[in-house]
Amino acid sequence: MFKRGLFKTLFQKVDQLVTGRGRIDEELFEELEEALIGSDLNIHTTIRVMEELRNAVRDERLKDGQDVKERLKTFLTSALVSGEGASPLAVSPQAPTVYLVVGVNGVGKTTTIAKLAYKLKREGNKVIVAAADTFRAAAVDQLALWGERIGVDVVKGREGADPSAVVFDAMQAAVSRKADYLIIDTAGRLHNKVNLMEELKKINRIVMRDRNNRPADETLLVLDATTGQNAVNQAKEFKAAVNITGLVLAKLDGTARGGIVITIKDELGVPIKLVGTGEKPEDLEVFDPSAFVEALFEE
Repeated sequence: MFKRGLFKTLFQKVDQLVTGRGRIDEELFEELEEALIGSDLNIHTTIRVMEELRNAVRDERLKDGQDVKERLKTFLTSALVSGEGASPLAVSPQAPTVYLVVGVNGVGKTTTIAKLAYKLKREGNKVIVAAADTFRAAAVDQLALWGERIGVDVVKGREGADPSAVVFDAMQAAVSRKADYLIIDTAGRLHNKVNLMEELKKINRIVMRDRNNRPADETLLVLDATTGQNAVNQAKEFKAAVNITGLVLAKLDGTARGGIVITIKDELGVPIKLVGTGEKPEDLEVFDPSAFVEALFEE
């Protein structure tokens, strides 16, 4: 469940505009549109939502601001839904389940991996992490420290080692130690998409070799929710280079305007799987569209 007050300053203006409003007029629509865009909702989604609101007011005779607010919640939730509600992480029918994690440096990728490992371990699983971002020594060291802190094995190589070699060792360890999950950290660079694609293809070949030709169960892109439109641009770049199966939004706390979550989902069409809501190991949640939208409007 999202923390109470997480989005206190985000859609509060929307709440104030519609609550207790006895009259639905064009002035309200204009103020709502401005508030939505101010909360990092992209212009395309905002226009569509406002058009649907106007149609609902006209065709269904919505009576007051509270009706508009409830209908707005419905529209925003539908913009976030992939298939049937929340999109849980895929789980392999045969252990270990393998997750590849990608994202540029500085977005919270390493911390997110540690939180995910901690979450899976708390659910009773044996988890191994592969520190395959060998181009950044700090990433390997940080994962190793997290591993000690949360009690999860971390397989690592020397600085500058072939990431595929680390993944090979980690796959062997996951199988021999009967791990339920293997989470693979990958290099956080995007300046050369060809190299990135080739590296991930090579890593996936290593994974497939030990899993009866099955690729990683998820390729998760970690984005920093506080960076607004920059997060959308990063996601588009990665999506062009890699087959992303799900998104993880890190740093979704009081400094992030909630609309960016809807914008990311709307522009990319990739399901949001997890969200980070704080600094503690347990501050990682499965993304629930309905709960998220309710949190946007919570007093």
